[in-house]
Amino acid sequence: MKRFTYLINGFAALALIALFSQCAGNTDTKTAANSDSASALATGDLKLAYVDVDTLLTKYNFCIDLNEAMMKKEENIRLTLNQKAATLEKDQKEFQKKYENNAFISPERAQQEYNRLMKAQQDLQELSNKLSNELATETAKNNLQLRDSINNFIQAYNKIKGYNMIFSNTGFDNLLYADQSMNITNAIVEGLNARYNSATNKK
Repeated sequence: MKRFTYLINGFAALALIALFSQCAGNTDTKTAANSDSASALATGDLKLAYVDVDTLLTKYNFCIDLNEAMMKKEENIRLTLNQKAATLEKDQKEFQKKYENNAFISPERAQQEYNRLMKAQQDLQELSNKLSNELATETAKNNLQLRDSINNFIQAYNKIKGYNMIFSNTGFDNLLYADQSMNITNAIVEGLNARYNSATNKK
């Protein structure tokens, strides 16, 4: 049952590392825009910022709600499979006891019960695989939804702020040092939560 581990934070962090490095500023790749950027880099006029992904994922209410919903779903799956596994184990022990005590009225009856238990074990394995795949599919769907949510907000946010580039940072994976004045994580989280809470209250 250990295969049922909710990994949305890990998946989302990986997705967001790519996301934040791609979605900052104008995505126009015309020659004039490239020339402007090169000029800004040469003169030190680039406007840069970064977002701490770990902090964002722990404070963004949408991510928190998704995580909570998926943990509940995983717990329900565990409960269902554990209950079925316990019932099957009980039946297997009962079968073994009857078989050792020659309690079956005929070899055919013993074989019939054995076949039933084998089928139940196979069904339980298939159910486990099915639920595991469904959980993984929903996790991937949630990650995509989370990424799109942040991507859309970043694009709208940057139309006002006008950053040339926004970096992502997870621990020290991408940034070894950056001035705290470049950290826009709180502003992004506040904006995301305001938008999410507004949409939630309208439902």
